[in-house]
Amino acid sequence: MEKINYKLEVFEGPLDLLLHLISKHKLNINDIPIFELVEQYVDYVRKMEESDMDVASEFIDMAARLVYIKTVSLLPVHEEAEQLKLELTGELIEYRDCKLMAEKLAKQSDGVDYFCREPLELPKNVTYSRVHESKDILLAYLSAIGKEKRKLPPPIEAFSGIVSHKIVSVNSRIVYIYRKLLKNAKQKFSEFFNHSTSRSEMVATFLAVLELVKNGKICLNNDNTVVTLKREGKLRKQ
Repeated sequence: MEKINYKLEVFEGPLDLLLHLISKHKLNINDIPIFELVEQYVDYVRKMEESDMDVASEFIDMAARLVYIKTVSLLPVHEEAEQLKLELTGELIEYRDCKLMAEKLAKQSDGVDYFCREPLELPKNVTYSRVHESKDILLAYLSAIGKEKRKLPPPIEAFSGIVSHKIVSVNSRIVYIYRKLLKNAKQKFSEFFNHSTSRSEMVATFLAVLELVKNGKICLNNDNTVVTLKREGKLRKQ
């Protein structure tokens, strides 16, 4: 590959310079000989500096990029180099195609800076012709409803299990136990918990039983029954 010995030209960017070198030396843009291209590119950038030309930073960046590709190509495993070459080739092909299209448009413009066409009248058809599974429609509907509901403040019921608990007093359960024992002076211990609707109610009932036993108002038997005590302290007979 012969050395550069032509008059320096001004290029729009590093890709423009690379295309010029590839075209000048009839290189295959799809299989760039990176070692020769690096040498020519770096030589040209050096001549630009020697001629006191304003070398843009993007030219220096491209030179560093080419040198790096050349360096990793020397490694025993150079998969990275092949990938970098493919990326550079893609950029060059894309830039070349854009440049060719710009030249064609410039020839057709005749001094006009923009191109337009008359608007096309498209046929109108408002009939929805796509077919969906019923389950897909249901899921889409539920998804839309869910998104809409998330915009609204949550109802009070949503916090009922978090911030509002039924408060049951021990005194109220003492009254409840007394009323049951008035109907039947001897009952099973479990009878007092059958109609409890919450954990707090069950705890209050248990504490009420302990309080009554402590004060000598009722007695717990070994057969898990509860009986009331007379004022004299004797068991009421059943």
